Amino acid sequence: MLDEAFTEASERSDEIGLAGVRLVLDPAGALFWPDERLLVVADLHLEKGSAFAERGVPLPPYDTRATLTLLTTLVGRWRPRAVVALGDSLHDRRAAQRLGAVEQEALASLRQGRDFIWIAGNHDPEPAPQLGGIHAAELTIGPLMFRHEPAAGSVQGEVAGHFHPVARIVRRGRGIRRRCFAADEGRLVLPALGAYAGGLNVRDPALEALFAGAYAAHLVGGARTYRIAHHACLPDQG
Repeated sequence: MLDEAFTEASERSDEIGLAGVRLVLDPAGALFWPDERLLVVADLHLEKGSAFAERGVPLPPYDTRATLTLLTTLVGRWRPRAVVALGDSLHDRRAAQRLGAVEQEALASLRQGRDFIWIAGNHDPEPAPQLGGIHAAELTIGPLMFRHEPAAGSVQGEVAGHFHPVARIVRRGRGIRRRCFAADEGRLVLPALGAYAGGLNVRDPALEALFAGAYAAHLVGGARTYRIAHHACLPDQG
């Protein structure tokens, strides 16, 4: 149904180019680099539910399991040689200590047979031994730089997270607000993959400031992603 609403006036955008590199946009909100067999995800925010519970906000405690199930599906789909998580993989500095046995087993299975690189985020700046894999501040592969928070100013080949971009459009008389990739020729910002992660509208000044001119929102659809010019996206209603 969602795909039908996009198709009439939107361009499918299963692939994009960044700094001369061909990248595939997965409709679940992940990025795949075929030439490097690299799967990239952002902002898992594992154990956000338990963090809220500690503060007396009752949320179903299944967000970590749901997020890792989705990540497992992505790994099965693309069979990467390496996975890069672009920071804020844990919701807070004590989140790794709250991981249950089932979740730790899922992480061990995800690491099996591949490299797993955890980029430092503002929520999780220090390594967490429970996650295994490799911890790094940033990562450069060929012309692409992978980091958590986008750098200020113009860049070429930056892949980042942090902002949890979402886009709002109207199709067939109804509003649709969906997670999205935000991109121009030099920079790509991934949507958050975490089950409880919120989103920032691509028309918000904090996101618009990252792009010097025209940029696009690649909305996550049911089975595809769809490119919408930034000026066709609507601000959130106050």
